[in-house]
Amino acid sequence: MAQISRRRLLASAAAAGGAAAVGSLLPPSLHEAIAATPVRRGGLRAIEHVIVLMQENRSFDHYFGSLRGVRGYGDHDPLRQPDGRPVFEQSGVLPFSVRKAAELANRPDSDIQYLGDLPHGWTDASAAWAGGWNNGWVPAKSAATMTYYERRDIPLQYELAETFTLLDAYHCSINGSTNPNRNFLWTGTTGYEPGSAARAVTNAAYSYDHAGYDWTTYPERLQAAGVSWRIYQEWDNFTDNAVEYFLPFKEIGRRILSHVDGSYRTTEEFYYALFDMSAVDRATALSQFAAGRAALSPVERELFDRAMYRSEPDTLVSRLRADISARRLPAVSWLVPTAALSEHPGASTPVGSANLIYQVLDVLASDRDTWSKTVLFVNFDENDGYFDHVPAPVPPVSSAEDWYDGKPLGLGPRVPMTVVSPWTVGGHVCSEVADHTSVLRFLERWTGVREPNISTWRRSVCGDLTSAFDFSGGGRAPALDQPGPVPAPISRWHPTPPATQSPPTQEPGRRPARALPYRPWVSARLSGAELALTLGDDGPGACHFAVYSYGSPATPVHVDVTTRSVVRIPATESVVIQGPNRFWYELSGSVTVDVTFRNGSLDLVNYGHTTVTLRVHPLRYKGRTWTIRLHANQRRSLTWATDHGWYDLEVTAPGFRRRLTGRVEDGRPGTTA
Repeated sequence: MAQISRRRLLASAAAAGGAAAVGSLLPPSLHEAIAATPVRRGGLRAIEHVIVLMQENRSFDHYFGSLRGVRGYGDHDPLRQPDGRPVFEQSGVLPFSVRKAAELANRPDSDIQYLGDLPHGWTDASAAWAGGWNNGWVPAKSAATMTYYERRDIPLQYELAETFTLLDAYHCSINGSTNPNRNFLWTGTTGYEPGSAARAVTNAAYSYDHAGYDWTTYPERLQAAGVSWRIYQEWDNFTDNAVEYFLPFKEIGRRILSHVDGSYRTTEEFYYALFDMSAVDRATALSQFAAGRAALSPVERELFDRAMYRSEPDTLVSRLRADISARRLPAVSWLVPTAALSEHPGASTPVGSANLIYQVLDVLASDRDTWSKTVLFVNFDENDGYFDHVPAPVPPVSSAEDWYDGKPLGLGPRVPMTVVSPWTVGGHVCSEVADHTSVLRFLERWTGVREPNISTWRRSVCGDLTSAFDFSGGGRAPALDQPGPVPAPISRWHPTPPATQSPPTQEPGRRPARALPYRPWVSARLSGAELALTLGDDGPGACHFAVYSYGSPATPVHVDVTTRSVVRIPATESVVIQGPNRFWYELSGSVTVDVTFRNGSLDLVNYGHTTVTLRVHPLRYKGRTWTIRLHANQRRSLTWATDHGWYDLEVTAPGFRRRLTGRVEDGRPGTTA
């Protein structure tokens, strides 16, 4: 029953729309608010409301791979698979446009709104991860995994990203489906199935007979601390309120339902049953339900009202508007849309969800006082079955709470996250690594209410989202080009790749970038059959490095570094080390020279016994080509010019190659690559 409800479409919700602003898809009220509302000072203290709108099942590349200035299809340093092919080529399939697939299938443009969902559970998602090589997508998901949208397909989502701040290193928390990812959003972890040693890595909680989870949710912690909060939802919430699957809330539901005729096991089952009742029966059921609520203790009643109450269809936005007008908007709010507005492929449409976002933005911006002190996070719980090319950081085996069944829980693939607020205007890109626990950590910083469920490893590797903000002043919204009506429903379909394929393209251009806490560097020393890698970070944040060996492919080595760490691996044909924000260090050959780029300085050390002649030359950015002779045990340092901090250079000699690229962070905003 619960899984059937996830596929329910409400015609009334699908017909939602909004008024257009000339030349823009964003509400006129939002443009006016950005232009006219002074930016409040005081850092995090200037914020009074945080709203979280988590949508469903889209990967970053699927939505934003072709957007300019982000780490998308134009990535100059995509991971190579063990056979040498770029990660963009999955089992012979390249990313392909949804629109072009529809054209080849003689489908109208409107059909691109009605894709079908793909496999997106723990087993197939782990298979796509493929031990860290990220090359199992097509066998695990089908060729449709490689499809993506263009700007003209999802224009509001693009404009929102270019008006505010988009994160291009935000990952879902687990290689899995909706509920475990939402457990991370609302609790900081996903624990165990009731009475079992099995981790909660599936949507098992959707069963009406599920006993309920027993760890504490963040809303309960806010309640205990006296911080106001609310979860806004309607009768149809697409099973997306994970809080309802925890014991205290299940017990409250049972007490209410003891007053209702029928054998409803959960309040969710009751609310979905309302759709199929006659008006008379519905009124009777709701009256009995209200009597059950009235019989609760005051503490229970408040928890129900904040976490479990569902309003009638088509009231989500009007409730938000009413609470803003009445000055009762809580400090922390979560918005849980209906199936039709969830953005889920298989139940929703991008344009339908764009209408919801439009309406939420209009409600916020129409009240200038509320707009001036509110942050809206728009993120996605998981990637469905859609491909993303950036391998995620994964924990060491020693972090047992982040592993299950011999596999890391996550991080999972990248998903979109746009931060909407007066302090994130300007079309910036933030490339700090984050996941759903980062939302809780932002709330921790802001409210002072700590979430102890978050693992030490996630706290080390993932940021708290504050790097996406500029509290010193407001940026100017760039000049950009209203969501249209939702097209008539059709049977869902899965795009197929064209017979003749070509690599996907990304819009040209760079974007302003937020400052990041990373200053990664690598030093490599060859000793016989062993390669010693010193992985370092001179920045305030921890760097996650992934070491990929070629020639004799092995499981990638993942290392988290706060200062430096030495990794010893067998010497092989070539090795690649990837770090945050496009950091890339590639080495091959047996010449005994160490090449290190650190804080703008290129250091060359010949620790061998013979003289070596090296050629140093730039690749993507301007710079001088050097020819350098290094005698045995000689060191040479070069000050290397960068382009807004970016460097990309190669050091070669016969039988020797080093490729180094990344960005030198200086604590200030910059530009994307």
